[in-house]
Amino acid sequence: MIPPFRMKGAAAVTLLLLAAAISGCRQEKQAVQNVAQHAAQVEQKAQAAATQRDADRAELAKIPLPTKSHYINVHDPGEWKNPFISVDADTIDLRIIQADANPSDVGQGSMLRPEAARRQELQIRPEDLTKALIALPERAWPYGRVVAIAESPEADRKKRPLVRRNVEAAIQRLNDLGVVVEEWPAR
Repeated sequence: MIPPFRMKGAAAVTLLLLAAAISGCRQEKQAVQNVAQHAAQVEQKAQAAATQRDADRAELAKIPLPTKSHYINVHDPGEWKNPFISVDADTIDLRIIQADANPSDVGQGSMLRPEAARRQELQIRPEDLTKALIALPERAWPYGRVVAIAESPEADRKKRPLVRRNVEAAIQRLNDLGVVVEEWPAR
């Protein structure tokens, strides 16, 4: 026969083990619910990003496809008429040349209508590249939907690997948007 005080202790231990098991099941169930909730949030963010990318791609699709014969012989960045992207470790320099507002050929490129007056250089964050390109008017794309991209010549030598990764990320983003990329110097 088991003494009564030992039976109470055994019952208490059994109750504690039962409570721990129930608590463990609840914690496991809560963990599974948290993982499922996190997965749903990640999926929603991915769908939102895909929807945004599709909308951005549609905006850029308004610009005609590039005509390579218009820019195949351009070998100097200063002669490039489409958007030119210079990538640094932390920023992107976007050079654009606004189209001449005067449709007449008289005086074009002269002192009265210099191209340098229409040139703009913007320094933007890498994540704002898509927005900046979408904001450009169609007349800023005389070659069609193509950009030139290069590593910044002023970039610190120690940061060259980071600059290269930023260039590759920008090229990937532009390709996802349907923009043709000409890398300078040609690799």
